[in-house]
Amino acid sequence: MSLQNLWFTLIAVLWCGYFLLEGFDFGVGVLLHLVGRDEAERGLMLRAIGPVWDGNEVWLLVAGGATFAAFPQWYATLFSGFYLALLLILVALIVRVLAIEYRNKEADPLWRRRWDLAHTASAAVPALLWGVAFGNIVRGVPIDAAHNYTGSFFTLLNPYALLGGLTTLSVFTLHGAVFLALKTDGELRDRARKAVLLLGPAAAVFAVVFLSWTQIHQGTAATGVTAVLAALFVLGGLYATWKDRDGWAFVGTGAAIVAATATLFIALHPDVMPSSTSAAFSLTVANASSSHYTLTVMSWVALAFTPLVLLYQGWTYWVFRARITGRDALPPRPAGSPATEPLRPAA
Repeated sequence: MSLQNLWFTLIAVLWCGYFLLEGFDFGVGVLLHLVGRDEAERGLMLRAIGPVWDGNEVWLLVAGGATFAAFPQWYATLFSGFYLALLLILVALIVRVLAIEYRNKEADPLWRRRWDLAHTASAAVPALLWGVAFGNIVRGVPIDAAHNYTGSFFTLLNPYALLGGLTTLSVFTLHGAVFLALKTDGELRDRARKAVLLLGPAAAVFAVVFLSWTQIHQGTAATGVTAVLAALFVLGGLYATWKDRDGWAFVGTGAAIVAATATLFIALHPDVMPSSTSAAFSLTVANASSSHYTLTVMSWVALAFTPLVLLYQGWTYWVFRARITGRDALPPRPAGSPATEPLRPAA
C-alpha cells in the first residue's frame, strides 16, 4: 500500500471513530426532550455523556488536521466549496458546548430548559449536515480544472445528499437511544428502549435506501459487502434491544455506523472529491496529496502517538462504564451556594 492510500485509509478510520463515538452524543442531545420528562432526567442524560463527549470531538479535529496535512488540495477544495455548510456545523458545535457547560451555571429551571433546547437544536444540525456533506463528497460536486468548487450552497441540497443527511440524523439518534438504554436505569432506561424500537425501523429504511443508491451508482463488490453488513448490524442491534441485551445492542448500532462509513469511503476511492463537471477534474489520492516526505513523517508520528490516544480513551470509557441512576443526581443546592455543578457521573 502506498503512503497516499495508507493516509486515505487512516482518515477513513478517523471518520469511522468520530461517527461511532460522537454519533451517540448527538443522539442523546436530539432525544433530550423526547426521552427526558423533566429537568432532572435531562440532567441524568447529560451525565451519561459527561465524561466522554469532549474527548469524542477530538476525532473530528484529528481527521481535519490529517486531511489538511496529507491531502491539502482536498482540504482546500472541500472547505472553500462547503464553507457555509461547514460553518453551520461549527456554530452548532460551539452552541452545543455552551449548552452543556452553561446549563448548570444556574439553578433556574427556565435557564436550564433554554439551554436544553439549544442543545437539542445544536445536536440535530451537525447530525443532519454531516450526512449531507458526505453525500455530496461521494456523489461528486462541480469542480473546474483548477480544482475550484463552482456550485453554490443550494447545489449541495440534492436528493441523494439530503437522504444522506436524514440517514445520519436517524441512525445517530438511534445510536444515542441505545447508549441511554445502556447507561441509565429505571423509567428513563425503559423510555430509551422504547425509543430504540420506534426509531429503529425508520433508521433502517433510510440507511438501506441510501446505501442501495450508493451501491447502484458507485458501488463495488466490497461496498456491497459492507453495506449488507451495516444493515445486518442495525437489525442485530434492534434484536438485542428487544432481548434486553443493551451492551450487544450498542455494539450492533456502533458496528453499523462503522460499516456504513466504510462503505462511503470505499465507494469514493481512489477519488477524494469527484468532479461532476468532468472526471478529469476530480481530486484523487494521487493529485491531492502532500509529498512523500511529508507523508513519511506523518506516518511515524501517527505510529508513535495513536496507540497512546486509543489507550487513554479506552481507559476513560472503562472507568465510567457504570450506569447512571437517580442516586447520582446532586441534591438541591442551598440558597447562596455556588451554581456550578460538574457533569461527571459516579464511576
